[in-house]
Amino acid sequence: MQALLDIQAVKFTPNEPKTFKSGILSPIYIDNRAIPYHPQAWHEVIAGFQAIAKTLDFDIIAGIAVAGIPHSAALAYVMNKPSVFVRKETKEHGLKNRIEGGDVSGKRVLLIEDLITTGSSSLAGVAELRKAGGIVTDCMAIVSYGFQQAIDAFQQAAVKLHTLTNFDQILQIGLQTGYFQPTDVKIIRAWMTNPYEWGRA
Repeated sequence: MQALLDIQAVKFTPNEPKTFKSGILSPIYIDNRAIPYHPQAWHEVIAGFQAIAKTLDFDIIAGIAVAGIPHSAALAYVMNKPSVFVRKETKEHGLKNRIEGGDVSGKRVLLIEDLITTGSSSLAGVAELRKAGGIVTDCMAIVSYGFQQAIDAFQQAAVKLHTLTNFDQILQIGLQTGYFQPTDVKIIRAWMTNPYEWGRA
């Protein structure tokens, strides 16, 4: 997706690698949280989600806190669907809900995430929605790094993952437009081959 490069949401910092929640050390980081700051890019994202969502059967749109919520709420608004969001942990005050917004029991829930690394955050949300009686078979995300760990995890959870773009496409577009140099792509592909060990030697 060219829009991610246009707003410089893709950061290549091999000398200052970022640590993901999974513990993976990475020379590249996709900051999808910047998207709502750029209306044109955000419009493209929501339009892309809407095109996929129109092919799916669902009653409610759910977002994973925090980064999935802007996109799930915007998509629910334009599609006139109920919207909820899933907290990563229970609040210590108020109603102490993990799922905020309404009852998902017996409803088909389409889950929205911004970025898929290992899939653990998304699938924790799936588990919580199912625990509450929701029926979850589909998850949409802006992009996935494409790790086999995530592919296997979604298959095991019987959830189909739909993405607007994939990491290979971002690399190809970045190389064609000069956003990445060939040496950058070589480093990134080496990381993708063995993400848990990259940079730890």
